[in-house]
This record gives sequence, C-alpha cells and structure tokens, in this order.
Amino acid sequence: MEEEELQKAVYAYLRKKGFRQTELVLQEEQNRLSSSAQSDLAVSRLDNDPARYHDGYSKLRSWAYSSLDLYKHELLRVLYPVFIHCFMDLVAEEHMQEARTFFHTFREDHELMHLRDLQKLEGILSPSHLEEMELARSLRQNKVKIKLCEYSYDLLLQYLQKTQSVTMLGIINEHINFEVSAGQPSSISDDVDVVALVGSSQDIAKQINQKEVRWGLLEDSVEERLERPVSDSEKPEGENKEVDPEDSKQKRSVEGGKQGVSVKKLKKDKLVGATGKNIRSETSTVSIAPRVKPELTLPVMTTEVEQSILEDLRNRVQLSSLALPSISFYTFINAHNSLNCSSISHDGSLVAGGFSDSSLKVWDMSKIGRPTKTSNSQGENESVESEHLLGLEEGKRSYTLFQGHAGPVYSATFSPFGDFLLSSSSDSTIRLWSTKLNSNLVCYKGHNYPVWDVQFSPVGHYFASCSHDRTARIWSMERIQPLRIMAGHLSDVDCVQWHANCNYIATGSSDKTVRLWDVQSGECVRIFIGHRSMVLSLAMSPDGRYMASGDEDGTIMMWDLSSGRCVSPLMGHNSCVWTLAFSCEGTLLASGSADCTVKLWDVTASMKVPRMEENKASSTNRLRLLKALPTKSTPVYTLRFSRRNLLFAAGGLSKQA
Repeated sequence: MEEEELQKAVYAYLRKKGFRQTELVLQEEQNRLSSSAQSDLAVSRLDNDPARYHDGYSKLRSWAYSSLDLYKHELLRVLYPVFIHCFMDLVAEEHMQEARTFFHTFREDHELMHLRDLQKLEGILSPSHLEEMELARSLRQNKVKIKLCEYSYDLLLQYLQKTQSVTMLGIINEHINFEVSAGQPSSISDDVDVVALVGSSQDIAKQINQKEVRWGLLEDSVEERLERPVSDSEKPEGENKEVDPEDSKQKRSVEGGKQGVSVKKLKKDKLVGATGKNIRSETSTVSIAPRVKPELTLPVMTTEVEQSILEDLRNRVQLSSLALPSISFYTFINAHNSLNCSSISHDGSLVAGGFSDSSLKVWDMSKIGRPTKTSNSQGENESVESEHLLGLEEGKRSYTLFQGHAGPVYSATFSPFGDFLLSSSSDSTIRLWSTKLNSNLVCYKGHNYPVWDVQFSPVGHYFASCSHDRTARIWSMERIQPLRIMAGHLSDVDCVQWHANCNYIATGSSDKTVRLWDVQSGECVRIFIGHRSMVLSLAMSPDGRYMASGDEDGTIMMWDLSSGRCVSPLMGHNSCVWTLAFSCEGTLLASGSADCTVKLWDVTASMKVPRMEENKASSTNRLRLLKALPTKSTPVYTLRFSRRNLLFAAGGLSKQA
C-alpha cells in the first residue's frame, strides 16, 4: 500500500506543476516493469512445474532408444543417472505424487542392472529421507563417471542444444562426468567400469592406481624351503649315498629278501620321483612371482608347525582343468535361519558357526558320530559338556559353545594353524578364542558400529577387520588397540582379505568398489571400479598377482593388482556370491553363492587371452566354467582349500531355497 500511495502522490505533484510529459513517461515505465514481473512469474512457475522432469526425461529416453545401434548402448548409459536425479529433485521440491509416478513409470528400464539401488530409493518418501539415506546422500554429493566415444558424446551435445532442455542439461552438468575416448565405442562385455560412482574428482582413482604395488611373495617362504631338499635328493651323488647303505645291508640278508627289498625300493623311487615332479609343477606358477621383504614383523614359526606344513605340501594334489578337486561339504541342519557365518580350519578338522543369538559354536569333526560320553576332553568343564546335549535334540553331535558377544556374530575365522579363532559381531567388538582352552582370551574394541568381517593374516598373529563405520583396521593379537585404520570408502566395508605377502589388505564395500591398502603406511594404493552392487567376497591368488571379487548380483571379477584393471569378468551365479577361494597353485577358482551352488572356474586358460587381445573388444576374456555343483537346498557360506588342495565348503540348510 505504501508504494501505491507514493505513486499517487508523485502523479499528483507532476500534474500540479504541469509536467504532463514526465507523467506519461513515468506511467509507461511503470507498465513495462509490471509486465516484466508477470513474465518472470510465468517463467518461475514453469521452472517449478514438476512435469518438466517427466517430459525432459521421456524425450531423452526416446531419443537414446531410437539412435543408431552402434552407439545406442553408450547413450543408454546416460539414462540411469538422469533418471535417479530427476526422481530425487522432484522429492527435494516436495512434489511427492509426481515423484512416485515418475519413478514407477520408468523404473522398469533400469531393474536389470540396478535393482538393488532402486529398491532402496523406492523407500524415499520425503525430502528428509534424502539426507538420512546413505545411498541418496552419496549419489547427490558425488558425480557419476560415464565412458563415451567421441561421436556418442557429440551426438548427446547436439541433442541437448537442439531441444533446449534446460532441466536435463542442468542435471547432466551437475551430476555426470564424461570420459571421452577417441575411436569406436567400447563393447558392453569388454569394458565393465563404464558407469561408476566417483568422488569429487574423477581423476582420484587414476592417480591412486599409478602407485607402485609390489605384488610378489615373501622371501624365504616355506614353499621355497621345500624345493631345496627335493633338488638335493635328486642329485646322483645324494641318491647313491642313500642307496649304498641299503644295498650293503640287504647283501647280508637272504636271497629272497633281496628280491622283496628291490621291489619295495623301486616303488619308493617311483613315488619320490612323482612327488618331486608334483612339487615342481605346483610351485612353478608361484616361483615365477618376484620376492619381496615383509613390512610387518612376522611371527617365528615353530619346527613342528613347519614340518607339518612341509608334509602337507609334499602330499599336495596338483589341480587343473582336467583334475578337479575333491569337495567336502559341511551342512548345518536345524539352524532355523539363525546361522550368519561359518569357518573351516586349514585341515577341515574344526568347523565354526556364528549365530544370531550371539553364540559361536565349534564342531570337532573327529568327534562327529561318537557317543557323547566319549567326547570328554581335558579343559572342557561341565557347563560346556551340558551344551553338547542341549545344542541338538538328539545329542549325537558334540560342539563347543563360545559365549561372550552381545549381538549376532557376523564373521568367524580360524588361525592358519587352527589353535585360535576370531569372531566379530554387531556389538562392534572382535573376540579371540582359544580352541585348545575353549575360552575367550581377548576382546578387541575399536570399531564404533557392527563389524562385518574379520580375517587372520596368512602367517597368523595379525588380523584385519571391517565395519559399518566405513573403515578397515589392522590388529595384532598382543595389542588391544588397532595398528592401522584404513578410511576412504563411501559406505560400509563388507569384506576384507589379506594379500599373500601380508604387505597389503583388500576391502570390498557397499559403495561398489574394492580398495587395496598398504599395511605399513595405511594408504590406499588401488581402487577397483566395475561392480554394480555391493562387494561381498574377496580372494587373493597364491602368487599374489590377481584378486577375485564377488558381489550381490552374482558377478565375479578378476583383477590384476599391478595395473588395477579388470582382467576377466564372469557371470555364472544368479544370487549373492558369498565366498571365493583359489586353489593352492592358483589354477582354479571356486565360488560359493546364495543360489546353492559351488562353481569351479579355470583361471590359467583365461589369463592368456587378455594379454594377447588386450585392446580388442571381445567377450572371450571370461573365465571358463569347469563345473557347477548344486547342493540340495543349502546356500554356500564359506569355501576353503586345504594345503593338500582338498576343497572344504559349508552352509546352512534352507527351507526357502
């Protein structure tokens, strides 16, 4: 009202003084300003119109699907990030009904590749959920990297300029980074990391992956020591020295004795020769790996343990695509869906299970089937003995109950020699148990949230853990505080695995990436981008050069640690890949899944293809599936190759499977 009164007063003054021309000019200016304000209001209403997201995305979608087949699969990559940001922008502007309609209209286009993310985003019902939900917050704060060839990129720019779609242009500029490459478009099967969530800078992963990774094996390993006596015994002088006393001794025996001993000796020589060949062939893949010095102070190995390992290595079975492993499968029955994890000792003699009721149970395979009265062992008290009867109705199985956690047990792992057991829980603690004393030794506190996984190092003594707090930590058995904290993932760290030389650990995360960390410095030295869902399992090859990772969608990827590139992606499972394991000589990869199957893959044959055809777009660089082994209705929780190359597996019987 004050402005109107002021205008009236100005007009009255101009008329009183006779300034007619000035009054007309002022009125024209006032009318022009009011019409401009009305047009601005119309534009602002158009900008706030929720229909602009639906129209803009629908036109972009129609254009992408109608483009040339050669470039269509590249242009379609743009649709998913535009789709989710259109939806989240509608929610942020509080157009909830329009957001739900938009989401359900176009979600079918993306269900094949992004079903897990869509199921989470569907739960966004208000603007506050965008801040509370971790996935939505991560998508809005970080940019998506998309690889396009130069011509596809030019086609997209021409479309945006022609249509003048301000909304789509704004979303693409704000949330997508394009990596434009010259030449022909990449094929879908050849390049798996064409769409990936990156941090604030798309060059971070490239910079990190340029760091040096010393992927070789430790100097003076047990395998190296094993070859020395074999090579000495194969020398002619050594053989003659061993044979001569035998011959002189047998000369003093009767004639019939000579015949028998010569036959026995012949068999023994054949056996030793076969064993020598076996050892050489097994270690050949490992012996070519470079040798590195340990960055951690390694524990001293006792003579008894070393002799036990050497004995296992001498009796190791050589596996290949023509000689598949024997498999021993342990099935948990009557678990009533409360089994969260399982672990098997190196020789398969002990099997552990972690349960939702916060308990950890260990079965001794040598006592299975024996009467409970004969299962007494020194160190087990009456309370533990009673649990043997209460744990299972029939009382035929003996197990040792470990209690101490205050929440569900999510991970368990045996030490390399089976004398210790680690467990992690939702109570944010890690506990160390003695399998000989049947008691809890240490409770490690450091994580702030549930600990999803814990793994002993290949030499024991050290272990690594990962948690909902987005960190991984390295511990020593003798210290209650972590030695290193690895931070950098954008979401939960779901799995952790040690490198064969103990100088690195790998972590898989819900942010769909795998990272490799230097144990000494705590720095990230590799980021592996390519998975389309959370990474649930990891395995390192025995020679330390390759790493396998499995995700929630059933995809397994083989990575080259030196280059950081995916060597061989493979699709074989149709559900979560919960466990992976390499055979001892690295020729086979075993995978276990929630689809109730164990699959064996030929590693050596597939590694030759990418080196020869590294720059060619072909789908031949996938691991060759050797065998699929279905269980009746048991999801596979864990896999482990023994030192003799027997494959152990475990899982809980599921009625829903």
